[in-house]
Amino acid sequence: YEAMTQQYRPEIPEYFNFARDVLDRWAEMEKEGKKSKNPALWWVDGAGEEVRWSFEELGVLSRKVANVLSGACGLQRGDRVVLILPRIPEWWLVNVACMRTGTVLIPGTQQLTAKDILHRLQKSKAKCIITGDSVAPAVDSVGAECQSLKFRLLVSEGHREGWLNFKDLLRNAPSDHQCVTTKYQDPMAIFFTSGTTGSPKMVEHSHSSYGIGLTVSGRYWLDLTSSDILWNISDTGWAKAAWSSVLSPWIQGTCVFVHKMPHFDPYIVFESLSRFPITVFCSPPTAYRMLVQHKVSSYQFKGLRHCVSAGEPINPDVMEEWKVQTGLDIHEGYGQTETVLVCGNFKGMKIKPGSMGKPSPEYDVKIIDENSNILPPGKEGDIAIRVKPTRPLFLFTCYADDPEKTEATIRGDFYVTGDRGIMDEDGYFWFVGRADDVINSSGYRIGPFEVESALVEHPAVVESAVVSSPDPIRGEVVKAFVVLTSDYASEDPEKMMKELQDHVKKVTAPYKYPRKMEFVQQLPKTVSGKIRRNELRQKEWRK
Repeated sequence: YEAMTQQYRPEIPEYFNFARDVLDRWAEMEKEGKKSKNPALWWVDGAGEEVRWSFEELGVLSRKVANVLSGACGLQRGDRVVLILPRIPEWWLVNVACMRTGTVLIPGTQQLTAKDILHRLQKSKAKCIITGDSVAPAVDSVGAECQSLKFRLLVSEGHREGWLNFKDLLRNAPSDHQCVTTKYQDPMAIFFTSGTTGSPKMVEHSHSSYGIGLTVSGRYWLDLTSSDILWNISDTGWAKAAWSSVLSPWIQGTCVFVHKMPHFDPYIVFESLSRFPITVFCSPPTAYRMLVQHKVSSYQFKGLRHCVSAGEPINPDVMEEWKVQTGLDIHEGYGQTETVLVCGNFKGMKIKPGSMGKPSPEYDVKIIDENSNILPPGKEGDIAIRVKPTRPLFLFTCYADDPEKTEATIRGDFYVTGDRGIMDEDGYFWFVGRADDVINSSGYRIGPFEVESALVEHPAVVESAVVSSPDPIRGEVVKAFVVLTSDYASEDPEKMMKELQDHVKKVTAPYKYPRKMEFVQQLPKTVSGKIRRNELRQKEWRK
């Protein structure tokens, strides 16, 4: 870690385009025999279909797609393109083609409703949408209300009225295309935030903020080389897919492995890790929580050497169980759609289970109070990144078309993440909760994560969400919404509640135990799989 922080000195050229300066360079190295035989993309559908593209093939096909965008659709640099596709190879082609044409990519998940799509199309003023058969009807139901939308591209074997067929156009497109010249700060992509605390914002990233900024993530957190095969199971609509399914691995010349897997299935994960030579596995905590419910140790993961987790905090108990069953640590990382990796458990670092690790050398990370004073170790405050006198280049450019919300993220000399945390004496950072999620009961401040971690240590609990609930005496108290394992689902609720309350009192400070509890089949989540605690909290306070 010390060597990394001393050596890290990024060079930012005035002109930078990831497709030209990174992907095409790997293609050249392939031709010259200076790169391992690993493909750039290895896609499987689980039914025998496979696609393997070298960097050269990725280049040829993405240039053809670039010609579709700038030719058939007449899109210009700066035009916005909404992309809603599942894990299919075309998703990666469009990502690269947008870089080549200077158009601004806006990914979205398949789970978006017609109302979500309308919000995104109207707010972004996107000129083009690219999607498949399952989402096209929802687009058609709202398309008339989207004045800016000029082109609809359908990725399908079939045809649909009012839509251009992507596969037909790709087949006939020429493969020579001149990559546009983009400056390092030109917009590359817009990500709608997951909306854990309100309606999604449009986070704009430049060609360099992600294209160069994710170097630390690829090299030191994911620990990738050009000989590795990385499998990141994130949904294609989430910024984490840009992080770990496109930019971080390809900066390192790593092979990106993809399983079509329409829905998360532990058995597909186990089977794929056993069958394919995957060396690095990246997954959100929710998936690890589900995986350790099964007998992981009965599978042999021949190639797997490194595991990482991000998206929300991972419970120490889950990390311990994964290590017992696989022999591998889970390296947790912390970042936001607005940032690249802020803190991480980097290679070679001692892991403290439950900690998000130490700051990335790309940022000066501090814990601050409401007056922007830097707090000493052990004091809870806001996790913040220094932006004055010099704003880090690897931070989002702005909330697109919303200068007020962009300005509201700055307090004094700092960008405030909206997350609460603590730094310990060794410089490790610990997540407490979203600023909105922290509970204040009888003068005690309680972070939901530590209560949720205590609950999940009990064998009856799959996952839980902890929020504040109104109380006439204490002002507010801790309430837990709990999903039980199938073995415990039929237990008497009163007895189960008492058992879990006693368990939490033993595992953490007794004042944190949930005085109220509700057993539920599932927890409300954002489209990127994060728990919507604000929805549960609002429900409590409306009662």
